[in-house]
Amino acid sequence: MPVFSIPLSGLTASSTALSAIANNLANLNTVGYKQTRVTFRDLFYQTVGSTGAGNPLQVGAGAAVGSLDTIFTGGNIETSGVPTDVAVTGDGFFVVQKDGANQYTRAGNFAVNSDGWLTTEDGFTVMGYPSVNGTIDTTAGLAALQLGKGQINPPTATSYLQMKANLDSGAAVGDTYSTSVTVYDSLGATHVLTYKFDKTAANNWDYSITLPGADTGAATPTTLKTGTLTFDGDGKLTAPAADVTGITITGLANGAANLTLDWHVYEANGNPMLTQMAAPSDAASSYQDGFSSGALLDFSIGPDGTIEGSFTNGVKTLGQIALASFQNVQGLQRLGRNNFGATLASGQASIGSPGNGGRGTLSGGALELSNVDIANEFAKLIIAQRAFQANARTITAFDEITQETINLKR
Repeated sequence: MPVFSIPLSGLTASSTALSAIANNLANLNTVGYKQTRVTFRDLFYQTVGSTGAGNPLQVGAGAAVGSLDTIFTGGNIETSGVPTDVAVTGDGFFVVQKDGANQYTRAGNFAVNSDGWLTTEDGFTVMGYPSVNGTIDTTAGLAALQLGKGQINPPTATSYLQMKANLDSGAAVGDTYSTSVTVYDSLGATHVLTYKFDKTAANNWDYSITLPGADTGAATPTTLKTGTLTFDGDGKLTAPAADVTGITITGLANGAANLTLDWHVYEANGNPMLTQMAAPSDAASSYQDGFSSGALLDFSIGPDGTIEGSFTNGVKTLGQIALASFQNVQGLQRLGRNNFGATLASGQASIGSPGNGGRGTLSGGALELSNVDIANEFAKLIIAQRAFQANARTITAFDEITQETINLKR
């Protein structure tokens, strides 16, 4: 007699395949979605005899779902222009956390919440390595990333300054040239240093650096440093032979800490920044490394996950997004909301910086799209539909055979 459980098992397996295909198509536009593949396996066999050669005669008991695999191939990367969007190229998962539990996702459509934390669209906190004074320590453990526009980059006092200038070799003895450079104290306040150059002889100039008296509460300007500049016949600086150090400003009226800075008169390669040529005295450019406090304007995310913040006073590293990798990604458990959970089968997450340890790299301002191929899924849908129909027909045929057997008594 026909065994109805055989085609029923085929119907059940085909129904599961149809559900998986439908779920893939439903998530065709889901950011970071990974498609599911269904494979079948046959069930046990009943031996009903053997041939004259001793070969077994076996009848199968049907089919079942062998596996529901997740295909982790990368989806297309689409540029969005949104600074909080991040796409993974290669292996790895973003680490997100809620209520102290880590989950993992490929969907990088993040946002900054009202408290300034980088989060997923469902409120999970994106984890990484925050910077401390602009430095990232990947051994310090994971933490939430603060990217709120209210962040302030504190001021930094000037520690050195430099200028590229020419002193006119044709100037008469007694001629002077003055220029100024603005520096910052520990509170971010500005102070203008005046450089005065006096020609004392051919190829020789005296210089003095002064600070307005009002900055220190004095009635007259304060002289900070004096010295002599000597040039050779080619207009090249020969003395001082090294940078001018130990320029100190004390007793600032605004209460800022004492300021000690250096004047770099030589470049890193040893070339002097001061020259004496037959051209008008002029300071072409100047630079100092201090700045006042500034507010965060925008940020960008680099391939290694480093987040660079653009402040009104410059650029500062805010942190680094972490990625997790697994020994067996097929062992991950789907949790919904584009998230995965670690299991005994997947092994523990290996978390680190992007681009290291086999982890992929990141693309800021972009999203990884679903890796579902609509044409491929439609082909699978037709095959699964035909399999379902064939098993349904088998049940119909078994029913007819059973009915004919019952009718034998008539």
